[in-house]
Amino acid sequence: MVRDAVSAPDAQGRPRRVTRRFPLFTRDTARPEGGGRAAPKDAPAPARQWPILLVSTVAAIGLLITAFGVFRAGTVVIGCGLLLGAALRWTVPNVGILAVRSRFTDVVTYGLLGVVIVLLALMVEPEGLEIPFLKDLLHFTVDEG
Repeated sequence: MVRDAVSAPDAQGRPRRVTRRFPLFTRDTARPEGGGRAAPKDAPAPARQWPILLVSTVAAIGLLITAFGVFRAGTVVIGCGLLLGAALRWTVPNVGILAVRSRFTDVVTYGLLGVVIVLLALMVEPEGLEIPFLKDLLHFTVDEG
């Protein structure tokens, strides 16, 4: 007779005890939501992981542009690659290994990093974009003297 809370029976048909405590050792990890294949199982490996390949290709193009001396444009392309990753993670149900954490966390992380990289690239001198509140925000951290 089991007096504690029980759940579905185990393989032998006996009721299992249920505890709300986390296990001392993790034996398995759950796949992130949307972490399944982005294409059918019989598709070739690159086709199954097309979202991460697309984001990586855009970032590589940005690095190549930067290597040719066009820093601002290349860095903006890298930031846009991260924004593309955020958009794919938000809209595509299965994105393969582009899914690292929960969907919300991935979208926020990719999106925030993409926006920061694009803004920093646009602010690079000379002729950088001037954000009005940035001097006030950095007033206490930057010594002008």
